[in-house]
Amino acid sequence: MAKDTKNSKTKKTAKAPGQISQMWTVYKMTAQQDKTSVLWAALAFIIILGGFIAFDAVTFPGNVVNLVIFSIMGAMFGIIGAMVVMGRKAERAAYSRIAGQMGAVGAVLANIRKGWRAAEMPVAVNPRSQDAVYRAIGPAGVVLVGEGTRSRVKVLLEDERRKVSRVAPGAPVEFVYVTNDAEATALPDLSKTLYKMKKTLNRAEISVVAKRLESLGMNIPIPKGIDPTKLGKMRRG
Repeated sequence: MAKDTKNSKTKKTAKAPGQISQMWTVYKMTAQQDKTSVLWAALAFIIILGGFIAFDAVTFPGNVVNLVIFSIMGAMFGIIGAMVVMGRKAERAAYSRIAGQMGAVGAVLANIRKGWRAAEMPVAVNPRSQDAVYRAIGPAGVVLVGEGTRSRVKVLLEDERRKVSRVAPGAPVEFVYVTNDAEATALPDLSKTLYKMKKTLNRAEISVVAKRLESLGMNIPIPKGIDPTKLGKMRRG
């Protein structure tokens, strides 16, 4: 028993350096791809630390002990702030690297939160061109996201709109193009685009629409290109 306990402790200890090493690798890759990421992270650290010091200077002028305490607290929160900034930058860099690959939209939608229901599986795929349509249901209604070439994707989107209107009449349907043209939504901006859409449905209505659309199915395999589940796990990990 003692040996098993010792082995389990050794395994737990071994996991920590691996996670830290993985984070450091991600941050290094992010810094290489986005030269401004380190600058923004450092700026976040300085602003937070400076805010704590300024608060102490105004509230407890001349108190050295409080200055030290607030400086330590500011440094700790500054590190957290810098990590948040680097995390956001890392996510954006990751999405930029997979932009243009089949299944990339699914990787983004798999991480959609804040009242949205979406899946990484497309609801329609053109077997020849591999253009795809994904579906997200949220406060803005039903959003169909096209991936591929705009002219071909538009046909798929219109076909899916008709299906949605038949199953959930009255539900608002919006199109978002993540395609290879200048007017398209960039992959890293997809989440932000959905969150900024005008709210037309409440939580109860979203649930009703989602249940009705379940009959249409979402079990079309993603074409070869990337494994979006890995990206989702990386963010959640």
